[in-house]
Amino acid sequence: MDAANYLRLILALGLVLALIGLFALLLRRYGPVAGLAVRRKGDKRLGVVEVMALDARRRLVLVRRDGVEHLLLLGIGEDRVIETGITPPGDFKMALDRQEKAGTTS
Repeated sequence: MDAANYLRLILALGLVLALIGLFALLLRRYGPVAGLAVRRKGDKRLGVVEVMALDARRRLVLVRRDGVEHLLLLGIGEDRVIETGITPPGDFKMALDRQEKAGTTS
C-alpha cells in the first residue's frame, strides 16, 4: 500500500466516524425520547439512595422519587416491591410529630 491508499483509508474512517456522530446527535434530538423535558442537575426527581447485595443474584435497592422512598428487591428474572411510601429519615421526626399532634400514633 502506498501513501495515497493510507490517506484514503484515514479519510474514509473519519467520514464514517463523523456520520456515526451525526446519527447519534440526530437520534438524541429527534429520537424516541424527543420532547422530554431535560432537567438540570439539581432538579432530579429520581435517585438511588442505597443498594445492598443479599447474595450473588439478589439485591435490595432503596429508591427515592419525589421525596418518597421505595424498597425494591431486584433479582434475575424477578423484581418485587417490598415496601412503598417510606418516609425518608430527615422527614421521619416531622411525620412522627404530626401523627402525635393528630393523635394517630400506633
